[in-house]
Amino acid sequence: MQHIFRKAFLALALVGTALTASAEHWALSGDLGVHDPAIIKEGNTWWTFSTGDGLQVLYSADGKAWNRGSKIFSSRPSWWKTSVPAHTGLDVWAPDVVNYNGKVWLYYSISSFGTNTSAIGLMSATSIAKGDWSDKGKVISTKAGSNDYNAIDPNLTFDASGQPYLVFGSWFSGIKIVKIDKSTMKPTGSVSTLAKRSGGIEGPTVFYREGYYYLFVSIDKCCSGTSSTYKTAYGRATKITGPYVDKNGKKMTDGYSTVLDAGNARWVGPGGQDIYRENGFSIIARHAYDATANGAPKLLISDLKFSGGWPTY
Repeated sequence: MQHIFRKAFLALALVGTALTASAEHWALSGDLGVHDPAIIKEGNTWWTFSTGDGLQVLYSADGKAWNRGSKIFSSRPSWWKTSVPAHTGLDVWAPDVVNYNGKVWLYYSISSFGTNTSAIGLMSATSIAKGDWSDKGKVISTKAGSNDYNAIDPNLTFDASGQPYLVFGSWFSGIKIVKIDKSTMKPTGSVSTLAKRSGGIEGPTVFYREGYYYLFVSIDKCCSGTSSTYKTAYGRATKITGPYVDKNGKKMTDGYSTVLDAGNARWVGPGGQDIYRENGFSIIARHAYDATANGAPKLLISDLKFSGGWPTY
């Protein structure tokens, strides 16, 4: 989930979280409980949206010390029941949040775990701080037995000319992309495939940098605490619609990718990543399961570097 802003804003150095030439894993504190985080900065405030009841929100004055805010949903939009009949309660998954054309756009997904009867929805607001969210309804949906892909894990991205696209998908037939209408912020045209993998692939994030489009994904399995096998991986392409290849030139549509982060003894199963970019610098936010806290998923943020045109820490 990457965020490209059309307006200039304060450099991160002003709030003590500068994106420097050397890799840095940010020292975070406070309430860090997230899964599938989407990160954005509005004015001087950082915001993180994540999977959970009503769609969870964290905020921070410096990007390091985090507090929990008010959830987005206190009641269910009426269209949820029609699109995903088995979905109950306020469980909302894998959001993406982008400032574009004078509004904040919040994409999110609802589903029933393990199925592809799912839907991606859309909210908009004049600003995150105001919280004047308006339901824009369904963006795209899938149904078990009718579709071979899964309408969850949305990421709004842009090609080099500024044309918006929605990238999405989880397991099944893989990662998809569709062009977005600039007026409705909903799909126009056909859906095509960017990547697939039999062992699990989801959580796509695409962004453009210096002639290449980078596709980040989460591979293998999440959601099992310290037994999770999630890994953050990537490929790149010269066109937003692909083909995306790993560092060895093998196609992501053939199941290949290059692993950026496979975790460590404490931080198990890193994934659900989002990329935030500013003035040529990038950071990556993701969750990992904390082995020192019974496998609770927590927020991690690091500077994202590039070496020879490929991502690294």
